[in-house]
Amino acid sequence: MDGTAQPRRGVFDRFAEAVSRTVSGGGFFGAAVAVVVLWLPTILLFDSVDTWQLVMSTATSVLAFLLVTLLQNSERRKDEATHRKLNELAAAVAQLLEERAPASPDAEAQTERLRESIGLEERI
Repeated sequence: MDGTAQPRRGVFDRFAEAVSRTVSGGGFFGAAVAVVVLWLPTILLFDSVDTWQLVMSTATSVLAFLLVTLLQNSERRKDEATHRKLNELAAAVAQLLEERAPASPDAEAQTERLRESIGLEERI
């Protein structure tokens, strides 16, 4: 791993990242509160309270489903990037141990454990 290769992000990944940035901000929360406040008086437009509640419940369920999908994409990519960084750090530390540490059984064992940990998340 040289740390220079970056996979090209697709349209969906860029969209998911933009949504993640938007919904994690205060503006989105404020808009959600405004929607709820504006929705409350619409009870007068419906014949029954059950229908009124069903409309809001359905809308929020669909929105939550879509947001979970988009946010999971963003979280997965960040998790993969973190693992790549940790693998690079483990490889660099193992190399330093080999080059600079005295040839002791303890240093050799630590180096071997570090090398075995590289890419561990992909093997478990």
